[in-house]
Amino acid sequence: MDEDDTTRTVIGHRFADASLLTLALSHRSLTAEGESDESNERLEFLGDAVLGMVVATELHEASDLTEGEMAKVRAAVVNEATLAAVARSVGLGEMIRMGKGEEASGGRAKASILADALEALIGAIYLDGGLEAARRAVLARWRPLIAERSESPGERDYKTRLQEVLARAGRVPFYEVVGSGPDHARFFTATVRSEGALLGSGAGSSKKRAQQDAARAALEALGDEDA
Repeated sequence: MDEDDTTRTVIGHRFADASLLTLALSHRSLTAEGESDESNERLEFLGDAVLGMVVATELHEASDLTEGEMAKVRAAVVNEATLAAVARSVGLGEMIRMGKGEEASGGRAKASILADALEALIGAIYLDGGLEAARRAVLARWRPLIAERSESPGERDYKTRLQEVLARAGRVPFYEVVGSGPDHARFFTATVRSEGALLGSGAGSSKKRAQQDAARAALEALGDEDA
């Protein structure tokens, strides 16, 4: 892949129109400082709608959840914390074009900026390659998240809440899970850490339940009111 391919390819999509990619990565602080005439806010609006539609379609086609359960899963996987986590996983923060003031204040690590840029990027992919291109890009990152939340749509999502709490300080959680027992009666224990510090531990009949329990314990230790 040549340099042009590298700079034009983000989350699996190669842009035919490089200007759309540039615009998607342009934070409004550029316009505030007079360095750009346009920001990614309009693309963010479009991308939010595209993401919601792709997730809703996947839930409708790939699950037998009720309308209320699908709504809960969709809300859990398209919120700011989840968007920011996905953005961090692809290194989007380093790609964003922003004003010097915003960058100096730690803008590249802010959950709101990361989430908005990812939605703008999805909107740009939709305009550049159509709905199918946007669907492929979204599901490549969101399908595992949708499947996980679909297993327990009515339960509290402590993992997402912990992501939100830690993101305010530019931190992310890391989980470790260990299983024990025979195949027909497996039991799992989990720990969650951030920047090397142990935040909480938990247990459950599945890896996901153990992680949720560990996140709940971490939130309690951090004094979060929603734990």
